[in-house]
Amino acid sequence: MIFYNINEKFTIKIRSDIFEKNSGNSGFVRAWKMFPDSGNSGDLGDGRAGCTAANSSTQTGYPSYYCDNYTEHMEQIMDEWEKRGFSPDGIYTGFLADEEQADKILDFLRRFRKEKTVVLVDPVMGDNGGAYGVYTEGLRERMVQLVRSAQVITPNLTEALLLLYGKEEMEKRYAGLMEADKEEHLEQIGKIGEQLVEEYGLKAAVITGVEYEKAGLQIGNLAVENGRVSWCFSPKNGGSYSGTGDLFASVLSAGLVKGMSMMTCVELAVNFLSKAIAQTVQEGTDRNDGVCFEKFLGELCKNQ
Repeated sequence: MIFYNINEKFTIKIRSDIFEKNSGNSGFVRAWKMFPDSGNSGDLGDGRAGCTAANSSTQTGYPSYYCDNYTEHMEQIMDEWEKRGFSPDGIYTGFLADEEQADKILDFLRRFRKEKTVVLVDPVMGDNGGAYGVYTEGLRERMVQLVRSAQVITPNLTEALLLLYGKEEMEKRYAGLMEADKEEHLEQIGKIGEQLVEEYGLKAAVITGVEYEKAGLQIGNLAVENGRVSWCFSPKNGGSYSGTGDLFASVLSAGLVKGMSMMTCVELAVNFLSKAIAQTVQEGTDRNDGVCFEKFLGELCKNQ
């Protein structure tokens, strides 16, 4: 989970402690400044912090890893932050390992969310038409509650269908979408995005990582906001790398807290990721090792 606060210079700093407990997504710990200034290091004292529910030696795509679960400590951490009047401008949640963790995040929102707090939920539950191993109907129910608390969500297509229909119906509908022709495929996904916004009372929904064949393989990201459906495409470079969803949602949520428009944030995230993935391919990095994005962080600063 990531929290954002903006200081008097309108600077956002991110501390991102992300653990993803499945073979297809990232499990890395990163800390960096986005839109940096010359201020403090981003500790809790100036309201900029991150909280991790678990820490891992590596992400779980590797054959062996160690995970240290911090769920039991989250209550004490929240108590201390409450004493200090912690009040974030933005909250972004990602992968949750179980129902207990989800309940803690729901409690966090109840305790710390204010009227103008930007809440983005990445409802990590599955990919490529299948649910992850940690998926349960109980976890889905909590994720639905989180989504109802958000202004913006960033599911992939599998997760969008899980939110709307549950696991069994998702599998049927996903298979049907894969059989549709190219234009119908995009049109149906647009309707799914509109349905998410309407059903959950969202400001916007962004469906990420949609593959589309046009003058080569493209990756599309759909944004639905204010009744408008928009797509942002980029060429697919190389294979699938761990951490891309985390990076996309991090850039998107930071931009939204900065007051940027939705499509500006989506385009910024897409361009940032495209360059990072191309660099990763060039360096021959294994997909489990994540994305070589650090070289391009400076480009985000130009958009503050």
